[in-house]
Amino acid sequence: MTNSAQLKRVRLTMISALVLLLALFVISVATGYISLSPAQLGRTILGQGTGRENLILFGFRLPRIIITILAGMGLAVSGSILQSITKNPLSDPGVLGINAGAGLMVVFYVMLFTAESTHFLYVLPLFALTGGILTAAIIYIMAYKKGKGVDPARLVLIGVGIAAAMYGAIFTLTTRLEREENDFFANWMAGRIWGDDWTFVLVLLPWILLLIPIVFAKSNVLNTLNLDENVSVGLGVHVKRERLILIFIAVALSSASVSVSGGIAFIGLMAPHIARALVGPRHQGFLPIAAMLGAILLLAADTLGRAILDPGGIPAGIIVTIIGAPYFMYLMAKK
Repeated sequence: MTNSAQLKRVRLTMISALVLLLALFVISVATGYISLSPAQLGRTILGQGTGRENLILFGFRLPRIIITILAGMGLAVSGSILQSITKNPLSDPGVLGINAGAGLMVVFYVMLFTAESTHFLYVLPLFALTGGILTAAIIYIMAYKKGKGVDPARLVLIGVGIAAAMYGAIFTLTTRLEREENDFFANWMAGRIWGDDWTFVLVLLPWILLLIPIVFAKSNVLNTLNLDENVSVGLGVHVKRERLILIFIAVALSSASVSVSGGIAFIGLMAPHIARALVGPRHQGFLPIAAMLGAILLLAADTLGRAILDPGGIPAGIIVTIIGAPYFMYLMAKK
């Protein structure tokens, strides 16, 4: 495929993804215990809605939808980075245990400071990031072989083992929580989108706006890291430094996303695979598509969960797992 044909394909796919995301946005806004018709939605956005319509859209649904879109993008780009730098198609922040490490630190924070703390929202992502970084470091060190780098199969096996250990620790610690704190964390573990006001948007937005453009700017580096390590070095790439920077960004994106959206897995696994199938492996093309697909998948899961069982809804994490677990097993069998 020529470069012009490839570029055209990427643009067409991006436009299609944007249209699909916009359609899902309208459906998601209309879905809930109290629905909003397209006419009501348009009127409210233009500032002509009733007080009730304004409250439903701007007070409840819009912040939740934006959080879902941002978290989906963060998880998808995180998974894309991990798959590229480890050369492992099964890498995903949830599968590798990074989300579990972030979750363990969330439990510690809730135990120490409680979810009612004034600084809870702002400090929580930092605690989650610490847990994710420590977990990623343990997995990376254990999977690394001197002279050979990270072994892909070993990485997945160690990641799954570490995740199981982390979740065991989490469930043990949650038995010590008060009922209210336990309910909060049970919802977090299930992947319920609990960040549902504008404060959560302001907490997550800087992480996404700062880190995702950096990843896009490093598309050529990621393309090079997909090659043999000696070839990458020969092309002038500081492999170890770039790999560590990108791992840190992947962990930060994942940890910040799950800290306000809940323990959601498989978005970072599925979105990059679908993006590569649509536009090919060059990161300049597939990274933006993967980000859009991550937003689409998570928003669709959250909307479907609210449509099936309202007003409480089925957590988005459960809907994603129902789809993602068979997909993961399919990839395991295929690879």
